[in-house]
Amino acid sequence: MIDRLIAKIQETKAPIVVGLDPMLSYVPEQVQRKAFAEYGETLAGAAEAIWQFNKEIVDKTCDLIPAVKPQIAMYEQFGIEGLQAYKKTVDYCKSKGLVVIGDVKRGDIGSTSAAYAVGHLGRVQVGSRTYAGFDEDFATVNPYLGSDGVKPFIEVCKQEKKGIFVLVKTSNPSSGEFQDRLIDGKPLYELVGEKVAQWGEEHMGASYSYVGAVVGATYPEQGKTLRKVMPKAFILVPGYGAQGGKGKDLVHFFNEDGLGAIVNSSRGIIAAWKQEAYAKYGAEHFGEASRAAVEAMIADIRGALEGEL
Repeated sequence: MIDRLIAKIQETKAPIVVGLDPMLSYVPEQVQRKAFAEYGETLAGAAEAIWQFNKEIVDKTCDLIPAVKPQIAMYEQFGIEGLQAYKKTVDYCKSKGLVVIGDVKRGDIGSTSAAYAVGHLGRVQVGSRTYAGFDEDFATVNPYLGSDGVKPFIEVCKQEKKGIFVLVKTSNPSSGEFQDRLIDGKPLYELVGEKVAQWGEEHMGASYSYVGAVVGATYPEQGKTLRKVMPKAFILVPGYGAQGGKGKDLVHFFNEDGLGAIVNSSRGIIAAWKQEAYAKYGAEHFGEASRAAVEAMIADIRGALEGEL
């Protein structure tokens, strides 16, 4: 799957991923109104509004981008109906040829971690048959329970030719409370990066590993260091746009081949219609506003890379 992701990035010339992290406040009133008319102001109504919102954004942007990253918590808050909207979103994106990164941040030990891995990336045995659960192409994984929380994911990835992105240095302001702690003279995130590189050696694609890393755009200097620590790991870079990251900050996340990283923007794209820069589209054309935001992001990152690499 890492080879397919790279091929899609090269095809679109867009090393970006759209984060499908919808809040109801991002969904225009006319979409909510239609969903509520059918299902009422219920969890099912909210889930339907989210699903229709996602579908429009995907329809308007799928030809420009290689991948999407739905954040499962935004769906879980609406219960079972929300999870059904998540699954419909995953399936629809895959039908459009997009690579799907499930932002699920799972991580546990032993059989529990194996069950998470099977549920999101593998196939579960039911009698004489097997079924794919959520069936994303990649999943995000929390490594802070150690190797026995990560290796079950790697085993499933080997079976299914899928991948993971391991949290290494996250984009949130308080990440340093633990991730920057020095251990034997090195920050903890660097030690985790070394483990990612080691795990990645067990599961390689043509030129990059199926074991990638999450490193926030808000920490460009740390990204520069981690790029050297993990030369064969693809880096998923959250924090672009709404969290402050810009194209010029990101060049060191990439390798000299112009690959090695994929940059995420969530509300900067899906809620673009609410921003002053895209106000001309209005709520009625929120999908077109998202498309314009994608085009601006591609131009920003492409310009930065062409100027530096």
